[in-house]
Amino acid sequence: MIAHGIGRGLNFFDTAQLYETYPYIREGLRRAGQPDVVIATKTYAYDITTATEAFEQARRELDRDYIDLFLLHEQESEHTLRGHKEALDYLFEQKAKGKIGAVGLSTHHVAGVAGAIKAGLDVLHPLINLDGLGIVDGTRKEMEDAVADAFGAGIGTFGMKALGGGNLFRKAEECLDYALSLPYLHSVAVGMQSMDEIDANVDFFEGRGFSHETRAVLAGKVRRLHIDDWCENCGSCVPRCGQGALSLGGEIAVCAHEKCILCGYCSSVCPAWAIKIV
Repeated sequence: MIAHGIGRGLNFFDTAQLYETYPYIREGLRRAGQPDVVIATKTYAYDITTATEAFEQARRELDRDYIDLFLLHEQESEHTLRGHKEALDYLFEQKAKGKIGAVGLSTHHVAGVAGAIKAGLDVLHPLINLDGLGIVDGTRKEMEDAVADAFGAGIGTFGMKALGGGNLFRKAEECLDYALSLPYLHSVAVGMQSMDEIDANVDFFEGRGFSHETRAVLAGKVRRLHIDDWCENCGSCVPRCGQGALSLGGEIAVCAHEKCILCGYCSSVCPAWAIKIV
């Protein structure tokens, strides 16, 4: 899929230490003839030891001496950035040595965007979508304004979860139109799970929209509710489900898929952003 996407013109890949996808990206690049692409990765590192491990792992497993973008993963505000200062300083040191192109953060928080501006970071990966789904501490408008401020401060920006972690798939065209309409986003990271989704999104981003054939293929995809293993088992999703499809009992919430209608209402109240439609 990665090699196919490169063949269709994809030139920017977002990953993270947590995702464990470096070997797949390395192999995809090899199969595509080692094209000149941008790779952004992220880490939860908080000190020089964990930052060094994260950096060396990325270089080793991607088989690259240079990492284009290195971000701190899921920062909430200037306060969490202070707690990760040692790791941040290390990443900037690697940038000064020419081993990293840009240093930044990813965030689901409006305050995280403000923190990136205050810290003078190079790049920002904010959660922003049509419905404001997943923004922890504000509205869509507040996130828009914050990202616009970051853009104005010269920070590179690439949007996260344009389709709300898959929960907004029923209005994918409207969501992608929204993302592309934002003048302060330099790029948009869209999750894709099949050749058909790659082809559909490339067509859309190149201005051709979704064809009738593409709509039919995507509409025929069998989707399901997915609960990630970092679910906090808080129970917020259970009363939000009008179908009675969600319950607690083990370490994470459980979905009775035969009852689920993929409305996505449960994901809107999940504090850990652990519920997605895949």
